[in-house]
Amino acid sequence: MIYVTGDCHGDYRRFNTEIFPEQKEMSREDYVIVCGDFGYWDESPEQKWWRKWLAKKPFTLLWTDGNHENYDMLAMLPAERWHGGMVQYIGENVIRLMRGQVYELEGIRLFAFGGARSHDIQDGILDPEEPGFRIKYKQLRARNAMFRVNHRSWWKEEMPDAAEFEEGRKNLDACGWQVDYIVTHCAPSSVQALLGDGLYQADALTDYLEEIRQKCRYRKWFFGHYHGNRNVTDRDLMLYEQIIRIR
Repeated sequence: MIYVTGDCHGDYRRFNTEIFPEQKEMSREDYVIVCGDFGYWDESPEQKWWRKWLAKKPFTLLWTDGNHENYDMLAMLPAERWHGGMVQYIGENVIRLMRGQVYELEGIRLFAFGGARSHDIQDGILDPEEPGFRIKYKQLRARNAMFRVNHRSWWKEEMPDAAEFEEGRKNLDACGWQVDYIVTHCAPSSVQALLGDGLYQADALTDYLEEIRQKCRYRKWFFGHYHGNRNVTDRDLMLYEQIIRIR
């Protein structure tokens, strides 16, 4: 069995047995895929507790990164090959699908590409090493500003680099640009344009995903990021808290 869901942001309660009873029939050979913003943030007691909780789940939890992950922590994890693509293990059954990789899962070919540009940074990125950081931080918090703190709540690696884009092209070349499913965090530019009546602006990543959408043959594309559940087109599905079965 393979299921797909949207952003978790470190809150994994949707995977409890009452909400997701299907897991009673699942094993580690069955998968639940999170479309970015999994919530790999820190080594706090709360995060460690949730990771232990997830480790007791019968299924394997796969996730692609979003714009709210701790990329400093991810950079410390080794990468290894798994089901045809590169991954990083957060736990025995909690695995990050890395950008631009193609995986073979139970007869299904899946392309994954994480990352997204944050939409909640209109008031800037603060550097904790700069003079006056604490004062600026308190001022922004007092007026409920939309800002982030570098290496604490924001990382430049939320946006892929040229090497990651090329890795995706290379791996799609190898499979003839034909997959069953695509899992990303943000959407291709043309799909994103249907969501917010101009609210969301195209960028290097959404344009790259649009290139893939135009060239690649696929059955369904699943993405998160926009906090809603919607069939945007007959092939492009936005997910948030909903968990759907694809196999």
